[in-house]
Formats: sequence, structure tokens, C-alpha cells
Amino acid sequence: MNKENIDIIKAEGELVELYADEIPELAWSTGPASYEYYMKRRSLFDAWVQRLWRAPGTIFSSDSATLSIEEGKLLGVAIAFNGGKYRERIRAGGPLWEEMLKADEVTTEEIAGVTERAKLASWLNPVIYSNTFYVHALAVKPEARGKGVGYSMMEYLFEEAKELGYQEFQLDVLSDNPAVGFYRSLGLEVLAETKAPKPAEFGVPIEFRMGKLLN
Repeated sequence: MNKENIDIIKAEGELVELYADEIPELAWSTGPASYEYYMKRRSLFDAWVQRLWRAPGTIFSSDSATLSIEEGKLLGVAIAFNGGKYRERIRAGGPLWEEMLKADEVTTEEIAGVTERAKLASWLNPVIYSNTFYVHALAVKPEARGKGVGYSMMEYLFEEAKELGYQEFQLDVLSDNPAVGFYRSLGLEVLAETKAPKPAEFGVPIEFRMGKLLN
């Protein structure tokens, strides 16, 4: 892998559909314990993320995605947006459940369960303010890890956040994720440690809110 051959670009145009099938696996890798807790079924998670990826203004929408690509091969993805829009983006995905129900991708019982568990898991994420550039997800494929891909993507996001005038740069990461050390190396510090009792009973670890000032 040669860094000079890696492009870090926005997910736009034909790139959205070209890499759509690879996004669920990358998304899942950012928090498997929490996603397994409230989705229960991996195939349900994949179908959900696929629809969010194609829907503007949602939590996993391509409209907030940056891709790392080498010679046409997807290496990683980052989802980042205005932190003040976090809850709004979650709500924007609500209508997609009806589409999934009609397509027999989910049952009404599953929707009720996901809704309840997601509510309980939401306590893991402290409030995010509008002056914050928030990285909802950053993932690199296993075969591309340890080669500077994640570092390059974070540097890109730092510069984007500064250019857009943000004062804070933040993200949430499960405390058992090896990426915690990586984020520390980039100057992020733990701002909060949150534990949600019901998810914790299932095995979801404490979540760290990490961040740093940009100015």
C-alpha cells in the first residue's frame, strides 16, 4: 500500500452506490457490542445501514461520509457532521423502518424491540453541541489497518472541521476499542465516561466521549 495512491474523498455521485454494500461491515466494526445489543440480528443491522446510507440527513448517510480509496478499492469510511444535528439525524431515519417493514426486512415486534433498546442505549451518548464537529463513525478494513489509513482520514477530518469554523472535535468510542489509544495519540482526551445499566447487563462496555479543541 502506497499512501500516494490513496484518495480521501467525499462519498458523492456514483461512489455512493459503488461502495454501498461494503458500508454495513465497516459500520458494524465501530461498535459491535452496542449494535448487537439493540439490533439483535446482524442482517437487520445491514439492511438498516444500507437504507440510511442512501437517505439524506440520517445517521449513516453518505451525505456525511468521507471515503479512503486505493485504486478503486475501498479502505475505510468516516461519517462526520455537525454535532448539534445528531438527534435530528437519528429521527430522520425513523420513516425508513416503515419501508423496511413493507419489504419484509423487519417485523413490527423487532421494530418495537429496537426502539426500546435504542432508547436505553442512547444514555451512552452525552449531548453534543452545534459548535462541535462530531465523528459518528470511523472504520478501516482489517487488511488496511496499521498502514496510516486511519491517521490520514483523521487528519483530513481535522482540516475539514477547522475550515468549517468548528471549535470542538469530538467522537464516541467504546472503552474496550483499541482505537482509544489511536485517538489519544492524535490529541483527543476522554471528556466523559458513560455507562447505561441495561446495555451494560448485556455486555456493552462504558463509552468514552473523546475530543479536543481546534483553536
